[in-house]
Formats: sequence, C-alpha cells, structure tokens
Amino acid sequence: MANLPNLRRLFVDARTEAEESSYSRNAFYNLILFMSSVAAFSLIAQRLSGGRRALGS
Repeated sequence: MANLPNLRRLFVDARTEAEESSYSRNAFYNLILFMSSVAAFSLIAQRLSGGRRALGS
C-alpha cells in the first residue's frame, strides 16, 4: 500500500496561524448555527403538531 501524506498536516503547513484560527472559528460558528437551526425546527414542529406524541399515545 502506498505511503500517503498526512492531509491535515499539508493543510496546516499551507496556511498561516491566523488563517488556521480563522477557519477553525468559522467552522465552530457554522456548527453552532446548524445545531441551533435543528433545535429551532424541532421546536417549531412540536408546536405545530400540538404537542402530540408521534407513536399514537
């Protein structure tokens, strides 16, 4: 099997510390935004269904 380079190391070496920090911060904010939108849609769906249980209780 071929000895592949560490891709993470290649990306880190290609960027400055400030760029790496910026990308990391941006990814974190995108994750928080995604999780918040999932929670918001879940709450909206619960409210629209009137709080009924999905399995027929």
